[in-house]
Amino acid sequence: MDEEYDLSQFKSRKNPYAKALKKQVTLRVRPDVIEYFKMMAEETGMPYQSLINLYLQDCMAEHRKLKLTWAS
Repeated sequence: MDEEYDLSQFKSRKNPYAKALKKQVTLRVRPDVIEYFKMMAEETGMPYQSLINLYLQDCMAEHRKLKLTWAS
C-alpha cells in the first residue's frame, strides 16, 4: 500500500443518499424537554438530537399514540 495518495486526480461528487438519510426540520420544544435529552446525552455519550431521533423512531416502530383527554 502506498504511503501517500494523490487525491487531486479524483473528482468529488455529492453523496446521492445524503438527502434520504435525514431531513432537517424546525421544531418548537419546551426548554425542560431539551434539558432532559441533554442530560441523557451526557450519560450515554450520544448527541441529544440523535437521542430525540431514536426516541421518535421507537415511537413510530411501536405505533405509540398519545392518550389525551381535553377538559371541557
